[in-house]
Amino acid sequence: MQPTTRLWTGRVLSALAVLFMLFDTIGHLLRNQPVVDAFARLGYPLSLSVGLGVVELVCTIAYVFQPTSILGAILLTGYLGGAVAAQARIGSPLLSTTLFPIYIAILVWGGLWLRDELLRALIPLRRR
Repeated sequence: MQPTTRLWTGRVLSALAVLFMLFDTIGHLLRNQPVVDAFARLGYPLSLSVGLGVVELVCTIAYVFQPTSILGAILLTGYLGGAVAAQARIGSPLLSTTLFPIYIAILVWGGLWLRDELLRALIPLRRR
């Protein structure tokens, strides 16, 4: 893959992940009806919504800025892992709901890997 193509593909994947995270953050902060319903389904008090939204926003901001992007990806991975655990706990459908945060994490790490040369050096793909 050409360096320019790789960079832009990484930026697009990262942008998709960031847009989803910001959409989710806004829902948590505004406590819109889907968030209220989800918290009720998960058995979590709605009072946690704003705090989780702030944590999600901080992790996303860390991911967006180049000097802290790897830290942001690590923090987002932890946040998304908690989402998987919450969905698994209540027996949500596996492929559509429980694993959805994993799909977002793949966008986060795939986008970062494609746009960050140092990360590619640290985690190389090997050919046999």
